Amino acid sequence: MEESVESIAVPDHDEDDPSSTILDLTSYQLHDLDSVELPPTLTELDLTANRLSTLDPRIANLSHLKKLSLRQNLVTDAAVLPLSSWSALASLEELVLRDNQLRNIPDVSIFQKLLVFDVSFNEISSLHGCAKVSDMLKELYVSKNEVAKIEEIDHFHQLQILELGSNKLRVMENLQSLVNLQELWLGRNRIKVVNLCGLNCIKKISLQSNRLTSMTGFEGCVALEELYLSHNGISKMEGLSTLVNLRVLDVSSNKLTSVDDITNLTQLEDLWLNDNQIESLEGVAEAVVGSREKLTTIYLEHNPCAKSPNYSAFLRETFPNVQQIDSYVFS
Repeated sequence: MEESVESIAVPDHDEDDPSSTILDLTSYQLHDLDSVELPPTLTELDLTANRLSTLDPRIANLSHLKKLSLRQNLVTDAAVLPLSSWSALASLEELVLRDNQLRNIPDVSIFQKLLVFDVSFNEISSLHGCAKVSDMLKELYVSKNEVAKIEEIDHFHQLQILELGSNKLRVMENLQSLVNLQELWLGRNRIKVVNLCGLNCIKKISLQSNRLTSMTGFEGCVALEELYLSHNGISKMEGLSTLVNLRVLDVSSNKLTSVDDITNLTQLEDLWLNDNQIESLEGVAEAVVGSREKLTTIYLEHNPCAKSPNYSAFLRETFPNVQQIDSYVFS
């Protein structure tokens, strides 16, 4: 049953009252904002999970607005066209259009202070239009779309997070100018070869569920702390010895028969090796000797070595601080 919009009216606004600067209308099932008061003092407007198919023109006058979320609505390309002329919103820092019906990257060039831009879960087939997005951007989310090529991102020198998971990407390219990138999420694509384009600043990389057959390509990425490579076709662990800051390594669901090239890694806390063809428990112990004291979580189930009668006891003895073996957590 739809909630009465009468109950949404914002109280008389006082400059010091938080309710006059933040308006959260999440899940009101609104088709429009006709019965909603929009105080001119608003800095945050959250319209998540409604039934909006157009943008209320009054939003264009909210000159203090820093954050605008239209996540999970019925917004189309035509509906977001007015954005390009909303000059009063020049201070906008966060724009969320996630989970709508967009087919193109909207023109948001007018928002020159934009830091966060989210158009994930739409039907976008190309990054055309990204070239117009502010070069101050720090976080770009375009996951779960139909993007086939990484392009028009050269000017994002301040970008820290790039999320392009669940698209149709086949090649890692045009990343070289993202010199401040901290997180790169490319899971669920069609990538066959790792190419970080010379970037060595990244701390988190996900290439889960791609078509990788080799792990080489991460050697220069010495800042790396988390690496997710599950569900690929990798048969050998290699190119990892230089990643001395690595804390999390997930190579589950691959074609590994042994654990290699991580003996001198001393910071590993989480190691996911399940669903491979690893034969020797002793081999695992030797390979992870550098992180023997540090390791707290290890997944090895669905490997031949997990059938050893003393499997759990051996791992607990080998890794004295382990708190979790597979799905079993020790109290």
